[in-house]
Amino acid sequence: MKRVRLTMAQALVRHLAAQRVRDEHGEEPLFAGVFAIFGHGNVAGIGEALQHVRDRFPTWRAHNEQAMAHAAIAFAKASRRRRMLACTTSIGPGATNMVTAAALAHVNRLPVLLLPGETFASRGPDPVLQQVEHFGDPTITANDCFRPVSRYWDRITRPEQLLSALPQALSVLTDPADCGPATLALPQDVQAEAWDYPASFFEPRVHEIARAGADPRQLRRAAELIAAAAKPLIIAGGGVLYSDASAALAAFATALGIPVGETQAGKGALPWDHPCNVGAIGVTGTGAANALAAEADLVIAIGTRLADFTTGSGQLLPRDGARLVSLNVCRHDLVKRDAVPLQCDARRGLEELAASLGALRPKSAWLASAQARIDEWNAAREAAVAARGAQRPSDAEVLDVANRVSGPRGTVVCAAGGLPGELHKLWRASGPGAYHVEYGYSCMGYEIAGGLGVKMAQPDRDVVVLVGDGSYLMMNSEIATSIALGQKLTIVLLDNRGYGCISRLQNACGGDAFNNLLDEAAPRIDFVAHARALGARAEKADDLAALEAALARAIRADRTTVVVIDTDPVHSTAAGGAWWNVPVAEVSPSTRVRDAHADYRRHLDEQ
Repeated sequence: MKRVRLTMAQALVRHLAAQRVRDEHGEEPLFAGVFAIFGHGNVAGIGEALQHVRDRFPTWRAHNEQAMAHAAIAFAKASRRRRMLACTTSIGPGATNMVTAAALAHVNRLPVLLLPGETFASRGPDPVLQQVEHFGDPTITANDCFRPVSRYWDRITRPEQLLSALPQALSVLTDPADCGPATLALPQDVQAEAWDYPASFFEPRVHEIARAGADPRQLRRAAELIAAAAKPLIIAGGGVLYSDASAALAAFATALGIPVGETQAGKGALPWDHPCNVGAIGVTGTGAANALAAEADLVIAIGTRLADFTTGSGQLLPRDGARLVSLNVCRHDLVKRDAVPLQCDARRGLEELAASLGALRPKSAWLASAQARIDEWNAAREAAVAARGAQRPSDAEVLDVANRVSGPRGTVVCAAGGLPGELHKLWRASGPGAYHVEYGYSCMGYEIAGGLGVKMAQPDRDVVVLVGDGSYLMMNSEIATSIALGQKLTIVLLDNRGYGCISRLQNACGGDAFNNLLDEAAPRIDFVAHARALGARAEKADDLAALEAALARAIRADRTTVVVIDTDPVHSTAAGGAWWNVPVAEVSPSTRVRDAHADYRRHLDEQ
């Protein structure tokens, strides 16, 4: 057997560079490259290995470890989980900075390979700089924090362990059902240690993403329920997009006359104006989709994990008397909410269902009713985004301007606070790839870094990041990275002087304004000057007309642009929506809190 003598780090990088992915769209490298912030623990090991292959396996430097992992995760999501990135850090804080991003990828079922540096496997120089010492267990390091938020976790204490660990990690990263972050903790002495690896370990390997078909018995049961239903409703989740099933969904829904609601992850599966699309579902849903959910006798959930925002904390979906069919590749999701399971790939499952149902007549009257409701919702939507003439515009008014200016080539990116709720209801997505909102982990600070990852995956789209001042202050460093990498973003910074979304939630739960919004004595932050200091173009828009003009300039600009506008922290869209279970204090000296608790109890009694 031919062997090649390499360090463990060199072998790891060479193996990753040899991985490829193939589907009906063609073949390309599985890993587009690696984000790296070097320090002791990875610079002399994996850093040395990356330097020598940088012409065929790109390395990019970021400014924050959490942010670079967010960018990598967004890249994978925008690539529909077909391609991915790796991220490497030093030991200690460099590594633990990525734990939040690992949790985000875990919740959202998105692939990213995390390669944090480690202390010495030999323990010779213990304790080294930045080492976390556990007095009762010397095998524990800071990287054990990744265990609960990784789909696959391993510590490479011998160079030859790569031969088994890397194929296992890659199998998780490319598995539609178990997809999520894989973490390989890399002790710094082992990274530099050499071993004679089989040459075959570095031969190109082509991964073909599996498309599991349905069990015939499950398929027959689901088809029987759909055929018998008078008022079926489809819920399109992120799995529709990851499976490249948008065309299959459109054909299935159109042929059978079934309205389609969208989760946050599934938004854009159908264009906003498709005859079957009734918009967002759940807590941040449209009045149309939620009204239909209340009437439906069958809900067909496709590629969704049925989280609380989708189901209205279990109050909206499924309602009493309605059945639920869950079409999902992941076993864990199939059994939620007492669903009838249909375990399969979304696209293949829809095609098999269509063939099984044959010439079933479309439910024309039900679809006509749905279309009448969406007409009503479109009127409500126009009222919600109409300029109020207030001193500060609402989030809805701002996003409508961004929606119009960015057009069909635009991709909106957002993550946390009140904006995702407004976007879910109000943003008109032109189709797959036009909407990218991280709302599984709802992680503040994802927005700008996520926008960078989306732009790297979709260079031909105009990426528009909507971010509040709170999230901007948490994580803005990748503005500089976007400029260094030539990845142009348009960033709309909505400054409502604090955490407006949580202030509204606090008020809805009976509380007084407390610790969320900045008072007049707090300093005014010059966000325009700050963005310019990071290398971006930046300007302040004083009103909606100025915003529209500024965004048009930003779209045409040759580098990242930040447009700042002051917004109303109180006003939000009243139309649409469903109940969200947020417990209210049972005992309080406040009359408002006691009243809010009584209202909360009424909602619980309705479940």
